[in-house]
Amino acid sequence: MKTMSGKIGIIGGSGFYNIEGIKKIKGVTIKTPFGNPSSEFVTGQLKGMEVAFLTRHGRGHTIGPSEINYCANIYGMKKLGVERIISISACGSLKKELKPLDIVIPDQFVDRTNRSRRMTFFGEGIVGHIAFAQPICPDLSKMLYEAARQVGATVHLGGTYLNMEGPQFSTKAESKLYRSWGMDIIGMTNLAEAKLAREAEICYASLACVTDYDCWHMDESTETVSVEMIVQNLLKNVETSKNILKMVLPKLHSTRTCACVSALKDAIISRHDAISLKAKKRLDLIIGKYIK
Repeated sequence: MKTMSGKIGIIGGSGFYNIEGIKKIKGVTIKTPFGNPSSEFVTGQLKGMEVAFLTRHGRGHTIGPSEINYCANIYGMKKLGVERIISISACGSLKKELKPLDIVIPDQFVDRTNRSRRMTFFGEGIVGHIAFAQPICPDLSKMLYEAARQVGATVHLGGTYLNMEGPQFSTKAESKLYRSWGMDIIGMTNLAEAKLAREAEICYASLACVTDYDCWHMDESTETVSVEMIVQNLLKNVETSKNILKMVLPKLHSTRTCACVSALKDAIISRHDAISLKAKKRLDLIIGKYIK
C-alpha cells in the first residue's frame, strides 16, 4: 500500500462513530501481522489535514474493551502514515472538581488490567523496552488544551487515568481505593493505545470526556446516576470533542520535535543479528529505520 506521511489519526470511543465534514472520504481495509483492526479506516480531508478515523469499538459498538485488537489498530494507523493520534474516550471522574461534561487531557496512567490485552508489538523473537515515564505527547496535549479552551470547553490539562479491565465498572471499594491513590479519572482503553503508539513513534494524546462520577460518589450525592443521564452526557461530550478536533487540526501542520519521533532509537535490546528474519519482516514497519 502506498502511504502518505503526516496524517492525523483519530480514534473514536463510545458514542463517537463518525465525523461530519470529512471530504474525499475513502474506506480503507488494513491487513496487519496482528490480525484485524476494529473496523475499516475512514480516510479523507478535514480542515485541510489528511485524517484517518477509526472507531475503537467497531461499527455498532460490538467490541468490548478487553477484546479490542489494539496492536492491529495502531499498526493500521502507522501503515496509513499517521504521525499523531488523538483519542476520544469516555471516562468516569474520581474527583469532585472533575465534573460530568468536563474534558481531561491526562498525562499519566496507572494500569489495573489483568493483561488480557496485548500492549506491545515486541515479543516472539525480538525484545524492546521503550521509555514511558511521560506516556502522553506533551506537544499534542498542549495544542488540544488550547483548542478546547477556544471552543469554550471546561478542560483540565494533566491528570492520572486509571486503566481498569472491565467490562464491569468498579465496585465501591475499588472506586474509593483509587481515590485514596490520588487517581483522577477511570477508563478501560487508553493505556494500550498510548503504549503501542509510543512503540510506533506516533504522538498520542487523549480527550477523556467525563460522563459521570464513578460509584464512590454515591455516598456523597442524592442524585441518581442513570444510564439515560450518562448517555446524554456522552452525546454532549462527543459534540464538544468534534468541535475541538476541527479547531486543532489546522494547527498540526508543524514538523514534530517531541521525543515521540525517536522513541525506538535505543529501545531495541535484542542483538540485531539474533533477530529472526520472520520477526524482522513482521515488525519492519515499526523497526525498519533502525534494523534491516
